[in-house]
Amino acid sequence: MTGHKAVLRRGGFTFKQFFVAHDRCAMKVGTDGVLLGAWAPVAGVKRILDIGTGSGLLALMLAQRTHGHAFIDAVEIDNAAAIQARENVAASPWADKITVYQSDIKQWHLQHTERYELIVSNPPYFDKGVSCATPEREHARYTTQLDHSSLLQCAADRITEQGFFCVVLPESIGQAFVLQAEQQGWHCRFRANITEHEGKPPHRVLLGLSPSAGEFFAEQIVIRGPDQRYSEAYTGLTQDFYLFM
Repeated sequence: MTGHKAVLRRGGFTFKQFFVAHDRCAMKVGTDGVLLGAWAPVAGVKRILDIGTGSGLLALMLAQRTHGHAFIDAVEIDNAAAIQARENVAASPWADKITVYQSDIKQWHLQHTERYELIVSNPPYFDKGVSCATPEREHARYTTQLDHSSLLQCAADRITEQGFFCVVLPESIGQAFVLQAEQQGWHCRFRANITEHEGKPPHRVLLGLSPSAGEFFAEQIVIRGPDQRYSEAYTGLTQDFYLFM
């Protein structure tokens, strides 16, 4: 498939090595998910859990980054999204490495005994607010179905002792999430503040939590430079995925 034909595909997003259809998913492919999928640490990882996989974006990105050497379980509560994620996985080069489960993670994690070196989630983060157009989008955006305390507990039950749980959140919510995590026994080990432009305050934060204490690393990633072009840092992080890089 040529790059020209790939750009013309509708109903989803075309990456260098895979296509993500998302027309039946409440939350579409966006910068938040791409940042998390490109940033989460994968060195030595053999098993990965994606909580709230949606279209399967994170699972597919992590399959590419681990060169198909990791087994990935992806859990999604919404039936239509789970079906679409399965279709995206089946059409990818890593169909035998990713398993999509249609389930509520609060029940699913009680029925599975596997431990994972890496758990990722692009979770709901808003308290109940203005009603969304559909219940599916409301579940994806608001914490009514999966509050942060429950999310942290599910991850804690399935993480290895030296593993990492990585999330992307609005910067305004990130600190409260870290405090909640620390109260539940987690240690914040990685943090990346995401800024749209140089000199602007961060609008997103990437967090890497672990059950084990250790060194803490912090960084800032600016997405666009003064000329509106993608920065070297953002390009370096995502160039293996975006067609135009």
